[in-house]
Amino acid sequence: MSLNTDGLIKKIEQLPAERIEEVEDFVDFLQARESGRAMTKAAAAASVPSFSTIWDNPDDAVYDAL
Repeated sequence: MSLNTDGLIKKIEQLPAERIEEVEDFVDFLQARESGRAMTKAAAAASVPSFSTIWDNPDDAVYDAL
C-alpha cells in the first residue's frame, strides 16, 4: 500500500469545517490507540526477564514441547 498523503490532504481540505474536526478527532483516536499498543508491547517485553525464572524450570519443561 503506497502512502498518498498529498491526495489525502487535498480530500480533507475539501471537507466542511465540522468534518475536518471529525477527521482530526479520528486521527487523535488512532494515535492514542497506537500509543497504547506500543506501551502494552513495551510492558510485555519488560516483564520477560522477571518471568523467565518462573517460566524456565524443569517441572514445566514438558509444556515447552507443546
